[in-house]
Amino acid sequence: MYGVVNKAIQGLVTENFGEEKWLEVKTKAGIDEESFLSNESYPDAYTYKLAAAASEQLNMSLSDVLIAFGEYWIAKTGMQHYGELMKAGGQDLKEFLINLPGFHSRIMLIYPKLQPPEFKITDVQSLSLHLHYYSDRPGLKYFVYGLINGLAKMFNTPVTIEIISDRDLGHHHEIYKVNWN
Repeated sequence: MYGVVNKAIQGLVTENFGEEKWLEVKTKAGIDEESFLSNESYPDAYTYKLAAAASEQLNMSLSDVLIAFGEYWIAKTGMQHYGELMKAGGQDLKEFLINLPGFHSRIMLIYPKLQPPEFKITDVQSLSLHLHYYSDRPGLKYFVYGLINGLAKMFNTPVTIEIISDRDLGHHHEIYKVNWN
């Protein structure tokens, strides 16, 4: 994953728990990088180790860490690094989610080595839709859950999210049913 991902984990921890806690997380993860370069590619294992260490050091479940990270990604990283793309994604949550499948093709212009997930939208209704998440990277379903929550907050739209298909239960990919009022 690109350094921008690991920098976002660092930002989440330092902004909410302090620099000392970040150093504890980094030490627990066995990561000795002084800093992460946004446009540099790092092993996926770094990100997984940092998330697991944050879970342990912050006394939070891994799923809660990943949800918080997804929300942080939208609120901070997404707006700082991709602000214009985020603003162009849609006028409301529904429109943004419907346009989400094309988002990473634009991001790949910035990060040419990016191995992005794939999103597909089905079952679009007036107050809900199904978001399909396909990825070669396991264990990130709660990060995506957090991304959806973060987008809902960005658009000031209360949502309920239900994972109706889960790779951990033998399905091919995750499907999130997203409802809003």
